[in-house]
Amino acid sequence: MSDANRPLVLIIDDEPQIRRLLTVTLEANSYRVLSAVNGQEGLVLAAQHRPAIVVLDLGLPDLSGQEILRRLREWSNVPVVILSVQDDEAGKVAALDAGADDYVTKPFRLAELLARVRALLRRGTAEVPGTVRGVRVDAEARRAWHGDTELDLTTKEFDLLWILLRDAGKVVTREQIMREVWDAKWWTSTKTLDMHISWLRRKLGDDAHHPRYITTVRGVGFRFERGD
Repeated sequence: MSDANRPLVLIIDDEPQIRRLLTVTLEANSYRVLSAVNGQEGLVLAAQHRPAIVVLDLGLPDLSGQEILRRLREWSNVPVVILSVQDDEAGKVAALDAGADDYVTKPFRLAELLARVRALLRRGTAEVPGTVRGVRVDAEARRAWHGDTELDLTTKEFDLLWILLRDAGKVVTREQIMREVWDAKWWTSTKTLDMHISWLRRKLGDDAHHPRYITTVRGVGFRFERGD
């Protein structure tokens, strides 16, 4: 694989040993790597180089992880994997709701982190139907349209729409969605999923009682309708 075709990973972490370990491991697995020692530098590098994925430590000296996520999500949907010594459920939920895509607790196994990076990159490149009922997505750019109108979607709304379009005409179970968009083991209910479905329907101009796009299959999951 040529250097230009190797995915670029941005590491934002103030611990030199972590940056060094991740850089060596990722480069040995055919990734290019940039690293930043604080949040401000990380945001600048993200804007300049547009990485394929960001690995972000929550405990940085200058900006909180929540603030970095907030600023990043103002202009980018790049997948973000959180690294943190915090292992409480509330912290994980807060980070995911703020726009993170995955959460790994320190200390971590390198093989697990690599698997999570690969999974997020696959999510961004897997094929979806070109247009379903006038709705289409550009997975690489993480943009979506309804007809000629671009949809203003949050990170989770985009991921949810992408999964439903990918399996258009089929029922996607609640468990599958929670596993792919969030991580089911961190959640005790799927109330957040129902809220995101509601928001996504609103942006599509859909009606939950007479749906044209997203149908609820009671007790099972959701289906994006293919027919006209």
